[in-house]
Order: sequence, then C-alpha cells, then structure tokens
Amino acid sequence: MPKKDGKQARNFRTTLVTDVPHGRNGKHKQFVDQLLSDLEQLDSGEALKIPTDELPFPKANVRSALNRATRKLGKVVATAVDEDYLYVWNA
Repeated sequence: MPKKDGKQARNFRTTLVTDVPHGRNGKHKQFVDQLLSDLEQLDSGEALKIPTDELPFPKANVRSALNRATRKLGKVVATAVDEDYLYVWNA
C-alpha cells in the first residue's frame, strides 16, 4: 500500500552497508581455527586423531568447513575417517 509520499512501504528493515558483515565467519570457524593451529604444529608423518563423538558438528560438515578454509589459505591437508575417529594431516 502506498504511503503519503507515494512510495510503497518496505517489506523488510534496512541497515547501512557499513554495518553489514563482510566475511564468512560461520559456526564452524572456531573449531576449524583450532584444527589449523594444531596442523601448524604437527611434525612430518603425524596426523591429528579426533574422536568423532567429541566433534561439535557432524564429521562431514567439519571436513567441508576445513576444506573451504584450507583452499582459501592455499594449504593442502588430507582427512580420513573411520567409525571412531577423524584423522587430519598435512599432505
């Protein structure tokens, strides 16, 4: 329905573009940052061994988030899973 000034009423609220977040800090960020930190400290031939029941998210989601982060950083890591663990190492 038009307002008195002839403009149509908005359906949604507005904000300034300067207040819009410009980056992807999703819900996996803190956990992935911890993984990346631990990967930096690994010796050659070592892998992180993370119990899957201690993962804060499903293992497929963690692997996807880690993949996005490492591609962005230009790092190459490998992952493997079994019934009980997620393994992550520098490739």
